[in-house]
Amino acid sequence: MPKTHFKYFSLLLLLLIIGCAKRGSITGGDKDTIAPVLKSSLPKNFSTNFNGKEIKLVFDEYVKLKNANKQLIISPPMKYQPEILPYTASKTLTIKIKDTLQPNTTYSFNFGQSIEDNNEANPYSQFKYVFSTGSYIDSLALNVRIKDALEKKTDNFVSVMLYEINEQFNDSTIYKETPRYITNTLDSLEVVKLENLKAGKYLLVAMKDNGNNKYNPKSDKIGFQKQYISIPNDTIFEIELFKEILPFKALKPSQAAKSRLLMGYEGQPKNAKVTVKNGSEIIPTLVTQMPKKDSLQIWFKPIKVDSLQVNVEKDSFKEDFIVKINAAKPDTLNISSDFAGSIPMRERFSISSSIPLVKFDKTKIRITNKDSVAVDFTTEYDDFNQKLYLDFKKEPLERYTIEAMPSALIDFYDMQNDTLSYKVNTKNLSDYGNLRVILENAKKFPIIVELTDKDGKVKYSEFTETAVINFDAIEPALYTLRIIYDDNKNKVWDTGSYLEKRQTEEVIYFPKEIDVRANWDVEQPFDLRSTK
Repeated sequence: MPKTHFKYFSLLLLLLIIGCAKRGSITGGDKDTIAPVLKSSLPKNFSTNFNGKEIKLVFDEYVKLKNANKQLIISPPMKYQPEILPYTASKTLTIKIKDTLQPNTTYSFNFGQSIEDNNEANPYSQFKYVFSTGSYIDSLALNVRIKDALEKKTDNFVSVMLYEINEQFNDSTIYKETPRYITNTLDSLEVVKLENLKAGKYLLVAMKDNGNNKYNPKSDKIGFQKQYISIPNDTIFEIELFKEILPFKALKPSQAAKSRLLMGYEGQPKNAKVTVKNGSEIIPTLVTQMPKKDSLQIWFKPIKVDSLQVNVEKDSFKEDFIVKINAAKPDTLNISSDFAGSIPMRERFSISSSIPLVKFDKTKIRITNKDSVAVDFTTEYDDFNQKLYLDFKKEPLERYTIEAMPSALIDFYDMQNDTLSYKVNTKNLSDYGNLRVILENAKKFPIIVELTDKDGKVKYSEFTETAVINFDAIEPALYTLRIIYDDNKNKVWDTGSYLEKRQTEEVIYFPKEIDVRANWDVEQPFDLRSTK
């Protein structure tokens, strides 16, 4: 063979060897997206005359439980929760029943999203194991829609319950006993189905509770159907959740300063009558709200005593407390503005005081604009929240100086202010937007119209008896619009009461966010008849 041909032949052979020796990459195939499959169960699903203490579930692959304490719903509820083994991945789950089962009862174990395959966490969604301790499986069902009575977003993991109306049932049952049937909205459901029910008469209740399936008004939200319902029933019932206002209750006061007590409370504290006594002598007092706490501040005139008697009365609550008085530092008067720099056009200028104010000398208070021209104003004092409002007409692109001379303000202990001076300015009207809301097909008045931010906080509110509401000079933002039918005309939304069988005042949301931009005028019709 010629040398040239041999050289090319050797090169070709080398390339062929390298190509054969090159390794390919391993892809591992497509990702597993298939949920586990139940191969068998012992006893079989939907068994009757069940009297065992153990259930075995056999799957086609290794599975594990995730958040079973939240996801697993057992109906009727069991006093002692079953144990599910093993705690590691396995093809077989064993349910060990710890409770005594009721006779002639259909039980349902809804695992929600808690059963997953071990490798890719594909859930066996809404798997149910059902058995009956009687001779047949109850097969009736009821559909329920859950929403919040006030907020646009509804809580997750809301329990939906049926209490059987029998000789043992009364209004206190939901506080003491678990329901006959239960299901849960878990983390996403708006409409739930109560299944495997028997025919009968029931109270329908929804609760956002702590997981014990009993109503605790201090911590739980509740919703209920006022009239008992009969099963079977094809109606889709709607339940609105609300937080009850507890009956007023005062807790034992404690000393907070030399002449000030702090008293915790439950319920609504305003207008509670508080009397402080030294023997038969009544000590002059004032009662105010402790900012951001469920506590009242009881201010009393300085007196040298070892203890004081505090009598508290409101509605049906009445109690006497004895409070020990020790040496303590007195409160000092501090006064501060609630605004720094800019003040919105719609807001009233206000100042807060550390001690309640009792006297105001308007002649010693002065408001001037940037040209040093005096601005007329009125005053209003919120004694419960210790706020003094100075209300004056604000002009755009203006600067205001608010001054208070010494002794313009006098507090409960006869202390006076030093010279006070605050400066605030306003923005241009073009920095704000205007929104006109036109209510259509309102079924009654008065109505509270509210604009809330993305977190549900009320930014602007108007009480109206007419169909047109103007929100002028509001901050540019995306707003949620809602109306409240103010049945008792008290200008606030009123919650419900389970024992009084009273539902909340009706709230209706506009279905879309409203975009208010700077220097824009927005007109928004709101048809209340077509909105749920």
